Amino acid sequence: MRTLISTAFVSLDGVVEAPGGESGYRNAGWTFKDIEFVPEAFEIKGREQQEAAALMMGRVSYEAFSPVWPDMAEFTDYKSMPKYVVSTTLAEDGLVSNWGETTILRSLDEVAALKETEGGPIIVHGSATLNRALSDAGLIDRYHLLVFPLLLGAGKRLFSDTDKDTQKLKLVEHEAYSNGLQKNVFDVVH
Repeated sequence: MRTLISTAFVSLDGVVEAPGGESGYRNAGWTFKDIEFVPEAFEIKGREQQEAAALMMGRVSYEAFSPVWPDMAEFTDYKSMPKYVVSTTLAEDGLVSNWGETTILRSLDEVAALKETEGGPIIVHGSATLNRALSDAGLIDRYHLLVFPLLLGAGKRLFSDTDKDTQKLKLVEHEAYSNGLQKNVFDVVH
């Protein structure tokens, strides 16, 4: 069984929308505004590329990342690994040709079936809507969160507001940095 890891930049009030500056959100680029860059806070991002065996995202994140990430030195390790896009609307001709093997999954059942296969961890980047659906379906095994000392108010949230049973998490790694960022790695207790 494969491990599904959700990784996110998240504000203290749970917003994950447009951390890198994607258009359409009034606080776009919030990870770069008024926060001193401390390299050690981002060590986990490089480790994720080394440890992941596959990359997963929703359609909106795929359409934002796929024109840029294939040619970025910071994301070289992702280029050769299998990628999965969970979407009911993305067509095969919407996939880029320069980013390696990419498979479209049409349902959470297909994600659950993928988790049952042999292989290493699958990492989910961005993808607020997908993250909420995966969490509600009990498919996420671990969270890698870099929590920024910001309150953004409105915006897409990492966690849904679905009325559901309590989900227990176990803190397995944490650190606070001089710029106020916090790294929190949680395993989901199944």
